[in-house]
Amino acid sequence: MTLKPITMPKWGLAMQEGTLVKWAVAEGQAIKAGQEIADIETSKIANVFESPVEGVLARLVAKDGDLLPVGALLGVVAEAKTPSVDVDAYIAEFQANFKTEGPAKDDGPQPQIIEAGGKKLRYLVMGDGDATPILLIHGYGADLGAWMFNQGALAESRKVYALDLPGHGNSVKDVGDGTPVVLAKDVVALLDALSIAKAHLVGHSLGGAIATLIAHQHPDRVTALTLVAPWGLGTEISSAFIDGYLAETRPKKLRPVLEMLVANPEQVTGDMVEDVLKAKRLDGAVESLGKIARNLAVADRQPGSVRELLAAIKCPVQVLWGEADRILPASQSGGLPSAVKVTRFPGAGHIVHMEKAAEITAAISNLA
Repeated sequence: MTLKPITMPKWGLAMQEGTLVKWAVAEGQAIKAGQEIADIETSKIANVFESPVEGVLARLVAKDGDLLPVGALLGVVAEAKTPSVDVDAYIAEFQANFKTEGPAKDDGPQPQIIEAGGKKLRYLVMGDGDATPILLIHGYGADLGAWMFNQGALAESRKVYALDLPGHGNSVKDVGDGTPVVLAKDVVALLDALSIAKAHLVGHSLGGAIATLIAHQHPDRVTALTLVAPWGLGTEISSAFIDGYLAETRPKKLRPVLEMLVANPEQVTGDMVEDVLKAKRLDGAVESLGKIARNLAVADRQPGSVRELLAAIKCPVQVLWGEADRILPASQSGGLPSAVKVTRFPGAGHIVHMEKAAEITAAISNLA
């Protein structure tokens, strides 16, 4: 007789606990692996939790609203008609042996600083293996933590790198003129510094434009290209988001700006708002972000394009986009070269890689 636990997931290195906001399934219901079964809120963002196992949900151990540590028992999945006494015994044994993970240890993967092309950049590497490495490039205003739902899963068979672009996170605040071209040179310098000869580049928004430029200029360095809601494929963009992100300094004013990133505003947490405000308080952050912003949006228009470069890129290319994107409309994925695979995701906005993490991770893995 097989009983399987459903436990509080660990999304990103910093996650130590999460709130089970609401179950989406009922006790006694048959569930499948990958099925959305609950909403969980972390210190970064609220997200749906997909079942890692399939079977009958024999017992809901955690209740709506419970704040629990990573690894805590949320529910038990069993075969049909498993006696309740067996489920009770399984839960009792699990709870008796469960120990909280505790604070992150120094011997786990931790962000590092490296000098690349004369600039100090922060990066995080996870995983090992001989498969082609993946480099994750975040969008405007984010940092390497934007890939917290994807990096660990992608790193099961290869090294996966995420970085803080110049002007972001704990990387240098020197962004030159702030153009995607300059930032692309900085990312290539990072590849050189890390001795990464070839990589699958995954770029979100601004990071998508950067990844496209690198694939076009250095075709021998890029084995595959995944563009997630990329900048530079059309003309329309929300200046309200770019300007608001840069200008707002109070949580109440910043929250509605950040809510533009997602299809469901409830996914934006108070901690997420505070994290953005803290990042903007770093010396030089607002100035460098301002330089980049001027190259991204002018009166709701993108002043540049990388769309024409896609036809010349020979490696596999895919575009992933949330249909409810309010920053860069998903319609900009239309009319691309036939070799470019386009997938749109209903019920997701601009940060689709966080809103639909499992689907995006699977798409990246399938192209790698």
